[in-house]
Order: sequence, then C-alpha cells, then structure tokens
Amino acid sequence: MAIREVITYPDDILRKPCTEVTEFNEELKTLTDDMFDTMYEFDGIGLAGPQVGVNKRIVVIDIPEEDGSQGNNKLVIINPVIKKLEGEKVESQEGCLSVPGYQDTVERFERATVEYQDLQGNHCVFENVDGLFAICLQHEIDHLEGKLFIDKLSRLKRDRLKKKFEKLKKERMAAE
Repeated sequence: MAIREVITYPDDILRKPCTEVTEFNEELKTLTDDMFDTMYEFDGIGLAGPQVGVNKRIVVIDIPEEDGSQGNNKLVIINPVIKKLEGEKVESQEGCLSVPGYQDTVERFERATVEYQDLQGNHCVFENVDGLFAICLQHEIDHLEGKLFIDKLSRLKRDRLKKKFEKLKKERMAAE
C-alpha cells in the first residue's frame, strides 16, 4: 500500500471523462487500497480515480462515524452510474482534495440511487441513499465525468479560483 500524489486543479486529467473498469484483479485491489491510504492521509471521505491520476471509473468512500473515526464504512465503488436523483436540492458545504484549502456551498439532491460493481465485479445498487453519503456519491461520480464541485459555483467565484490555482501552480513549477 502506498500514498499516491493527489492531482490538483487545474490539471487536465480532472476534466476527462473516465473509462470503465473491465478487469477485476489484484492490481485493482492494490489501487483501491492505495486510494484509501491516500484519502486518509489527506483527511478525505471520498476519492475518485482521476484524483490519483487514474482515468478509470473507480471511487472509494468512507463516511466517518459520529466520533469522526474512519475505517468502518469503507466502500469500493466501480463503474458507478447514477440512476435516480430525488428530493429537494440541499445546500452542502464541500471541499475537495483536488482543490486543497478551499470550501464552498453547493447544491446537491438529497437522495440518490446508484448502480455499481464491487471489487469482484458483482452488480450492486445503493437504493435511495441520503445525507452525507448521497452528497459524497454525487461529488465523487462527478469526478468520473470530468466535473468538479467548483463547477457549481458562480462564474465569478470559478474565475477567481482558477486564477489563484494557476498562480500557485506556476509558483510551484518555478520553485522546482
């Protein structure tokens, strides 16, 4: 298991729709283990393939317990497809490991039904889930479509954020 580099905005890989996973093997298991390690290292609750430079439809999620601990709710979600979004749109305070140091309020549906495959390739369904889990599923599946939570912000906020992150990227490159 290893901690992988988290790809940050505005890197182009974050904007590419991901391809389906077709091989369910030990390599996939190792990748998902690395994704969990990386997610925990950076205090996340979800992580998608493109965030670690893998253009595949892979998501790992671990919704914390009430005391904030993680590890008991680990989910590996392969080739997810949102089948239904229902309920009111609710405001959600979101951040993203690929947009470090920034949080904002976005709207998400309160309930989601998602079909996916597990690590063995079995067909599974999350039926009508809600709360933080539904929000996290929508956020992570957006990553697989090349979308970020900041796309839901106003144009002005997005433009300011893009300038800030492009400047940081130039500064990092100049320092290397």
